[in-house]
Amino acid sequence: MARRLGLIFVLVILLAARAESEPATVSILFENDIFFNTDRDYTNGVQVAYTTEPDRTPDWLIDMARFLPFFAPTGEVRTSYALGQNMYTPMDTDLANPPLTERPYAGFLYGAIGLMQQNQDETRLDQLQLQLGIVGPASLAEDTQKWVHSIIHDAKPKGWHAQLRDEPSVVLTYERSLRLIPPQSVFGLYIDAEPHLGGAVGNVYDYVNIGAMLRLGFNLPDDYGPLRIEPGLPGSNFFEPTGDFSAYVFAGVDGRAIARNIFLDGNTWQDSRSVVKKNLVGDLELGAALTFARMRLAFTHVFRSREYASQMSADEFGAVSLSFRL
Repeated sequence: MARRLGLIFVLVILLAARAESEPATVSILFENDIFFNTDRDYTNGVQVAYTTEPDRTPDWLIDMARFLPFFAPTGEVRTSYALGQNMYTPMDTDLANPPLTERPYAGFLYGAIGLMQQNQDETRLDQLQLQLGIVGPASLAEDTQKWVHSIIHDAKPKGWHAQLRDEPSVVLTYERSLRLIPPQSVFGLYIDAEPHLGGAVGNVYDYVNIGAMLRLGFNLPDDYGPLRIEPGLPGSNFFEPTGDFSAYVFAGVDGRAIARNIFLDGNTWQDSRSVVKKNLVGDLELGAALTFARMRLAFTHVFRSREYASQMSADEFGAVSLSFRL
């Protein structure tokens, strides 16, 4: 079912892109801890996203961006649409009754619509996104993980009956990225610095975050780093090449003060498994990106600090993103 939804979504956005007189951007994002030989905590995330060109943004959304006090009064406004699924499991998926000290099984299936604006001098990006979805069995995370494990001939997880219950979800996120240091020449390469701040409210997440990214390479494209699934460094779905080919490495940090995380705190209105979360969580990410005239490929290695009190160790996972200008 999840695969069919994804295929339908891709077909719709590709057909929509054909009608564009200017290139839009389609991104496919895959995050998983399999890159570092683990299968626990935040174990998988997939997302397909579509971002319009500024001249294809509906007038009423442009008016909304102009009305919002935390958006710049002028600049290019884009609209984004996304479909994604996240998956969370305890450490030992062979146990039919996972320990209460480990993160509960949980899935999250969502659709999102976003508004993003880059100011006139291209030194600031504001991103506002509304996610609507479902947490629980209806997210199809159990079916997805069991299907994948059958494909790779791995043992099927046995504790999904203890996952969080079905709960409709809403999350509103806002991120501001600043090109504080525009590209500067260093020994024939270019470096820039992009701090960010933001937050989220809803029954899935409540947090505020702050961080920064450094990029070093040649022909740095006009973007704010590779796309990531929230919570994490914001990045940007769209990119504007500055040459036929560019390459850069990057390093970033993001710190979050968290009031609510449903995947640790448990369901909002009914009893479910839960653990004692940590209110301060940080990410460190290292990676590289290649950009061609119409494509950007990136890999990110994410180190995430412990998210709950009884967690045995910090997490590591990888993120692969592929973006096309159509």
